[in-house]
Amino acid sequence: MRFPQILLVSASVALVCAAYLVFAPSTGWTTDYDAAKASAAKSGKKVILDFTGSDWCTYCKKLDKEVFSTPEFKAFAKDYVLVCLDFPNGKKLPEAERKQNAALQAQFKVDEFPTVIVTDGSGAEIRRVSGYEPDSGPRAYLAQFARN
Repeated sequence: MRFPQILLVSASVALVCAAYLVFAPSTGWTTDYDAAKASAAKSGKKVILDFTGSDWCTYCKKLDKEVFSTPEFKAFAKDYVLVCLDFPNGKKLPEAERKQNAALQAQFKVDEFPTVIVTDGSGAEIRRVSGYEPDSGPRAYLAQFARN
């Protein structure tokens, strides 16, 4: 009786790990700012920093669903390295990630969620969009990045 249970648990763990390997990287978002900056500098891309409260911020959730999850954003983002800087209330981040996010929040003086900042490969701020107007969709949101 124990062997089938162990086999079932092992198969379940393997399935979850395989799903993570297949789906997580396909989102295109990383949590490692230094690696993102290095990648952007090497490739000539810019960096998008998404300061979010993924599990408590209503507007952050709407921005993710209505913009970041759309084909329009995916096409727009091909020229960027994407970094998610999360400030959750209900889930615990690894200590290094939590410290990194807090340091970047202070460095970029972020006091509103969501805040999306575009930087160059050196980390110099190019553009900032704070807040999100629900139901405005990707076209209106992304147009803010084209303004001078």
